[in-house]
Amino acid sequence: MITMKRLGVLLLFIFCAAQLTAQQAPPKLTLQEAVELALQNNFNIKLSQNNAAIAKNNVSVGNAGMLPFVTADVTSSNSIQTTRQTRADGSVNNITNARNTGITYGVNLDWTIFDGFAMFANYDRLKELNKLGELGLRDTVQSMVANVITTYYNLISQDAQIRALNGVLATSRTQARYANDKYQVGAASRLELNTALVNANLDTANLINQIQQFRYTKIQLNQLLMRDVQTEFVVADTIIVDENLKLADIINEAQTQNPTILAGQINKRLAEISLRQVKATRYPQIAVTSGYTISDSRNPAGFARVQNARGFNYGVTASLNIFDGFNQWRRERNAKLQIQNAELNYKRTQQEIEATISNFFISYASGLELIKIGQANKDLAKRNLELSLEKYRLGNITPLEIREAQRAYLDAQSRFSAAQYQSKLAEITLKQLTNRIDIK
Repeated sequence: MITMKRLGVLLLFIFCAAQLTAQQAPPKLTLQEAVELALQNNFNIKLSQNNAAIAKNNVSVGNAGMLPFVTADVTSSNSIQTTRQTRADGSVNNITNARNTGITYGVNLDWTIFDGFAMFANYDRLKELNKLGELGLRDTVQSMVANVITTYYNLISQDAQIRALNGVLATSRTQARYANDKYQVGAASRLELNTALVNANLDTANLINQIQQFRYTKIQLNQLLMRDVQTEFVVADTIIVDENLKLADIINEAQTQNPTILAGQINKRLAEISLRQVKATRYPQIAVTSGYTISDSRNPAGFARVQNARGFNYGVTASLNIFDGFNQWRRERNAKLQIQNAELNYKRTQQEIEATISNFFISYASGLELIKIGQANKDLAKRNLELSLEKYRLGNITPLEIREAQRAYLDAQSRFSAAQYQSKLAEITLKQLTNRIDIK
């Protein structure tokens, strides 16, 4: 008989065991947490952020060549000389170890005030490169998020497969127990018992292999999150596919949002700017220079032993390319061909993106249909397996028949999980191609 004291000790033991189990259980990692960790820690994103910041810093009128250059210069010269001078009247002047000194300092300004509008083309080019840097950062972020989401849902799919294998293994062990009971009373042969045990061992091996693959994928996700690859965690257990995607909407949205298409537009504008830069050399180049200089020199052996000077200087320089061996024509011709190439690459990119979208949409749509079929087949196969196990216990079916029921259930579960993952993967890729990937 259990006394109240023993009952209290038993309840305390159960409570402590439950607490210990809860403490040992790995934490659940949500998809949003995984994406946030990747955005915070990933090296590729940080590199893209720095490159985008560099491109933004480069957008300045000074970097385009519109502003003057002002420099301060100081020159100091010194010498010690022994001099013998014979003057016109025949007298001789000997100077020993005469110290000659000179110092010149001042401020100079150089400013190109006209270069055939090249400076304006330079500034436009810097702005386009800044857009390209921002686009590269956005594309890197989208790619990283897509990679994390894909790997996360891969874990969910594999976890479902593990649960299915566990169910099959539980059935195999129950079958082996039934076979052993029958063997003990002489209702089954040793061969039937051994076959049941072999099947249970085979299912155990399949489960171990699947768990091994699951662990490999967990390491891959930890690596994407830039944390200890041995970090333990559990994932969600459900894949929810967005069923509202429309092919026409995706294709139209990609024309204005796809990073590769937008980069093609920018590259075309850069090619046009390059032609403007080349044409700028047909115009005269005009620059102004000015400065204020102060000089002080001492020369004991000179006619003027001490000399001071200060003053303002200024000037204008102009140059015009009259003939350069037809190189100007060659550069302009090549620049026009580069514009044509940029246009062709842009159209080719549009076609490739549309083809990619169409292919993934086929995978997405067929996956949705397979999910509906797979769900029904999975439920039917599970009920058939349960009925087969009961019939085997009663001796109404053979071991081969129950094994076939196990295979049918596992195959139905695998097809269902694969269809879910296929549709989700296609959905993620389609949203990435339109630059609007979200966390669901």
